[in-house]
Amino acid sequence: MRIALLGYGKMGKAIEEIALQRGHEIVLKVNEENLGDFTRENVTKADVAIEFTNPHSAFDNVKQTLGFGVPVVSGSTGWIERIAEIESFCQQ
Repeated sequence: MRIALLGYGKMGKAIEEIALQRGHEIVLKVNEENLGDFTRENVTKADVAIEFTNPHSAFDNVKQTLGFGVPVVSGSTGWIERIAEIESFCQQ
């Protein structure tokens, strides 16, 4: 599986290590230093995105990734009160 990592701190690095051990490929790693790489062209190279950032960024990251047509799993906390907005966006 090709994976995009959105958030490349401690958890992102741990996820990368496990994913590589299991034979997956990391096609994109985005953190605060390379936000310009978070583009449709780059994200759509992945089969799935794993998002592990912060409550202030998570909602926008998830929505944008879904908008690119890529499934996303978010491990970020503190934004779940906005899940209804994501559900509504997905139904459009």
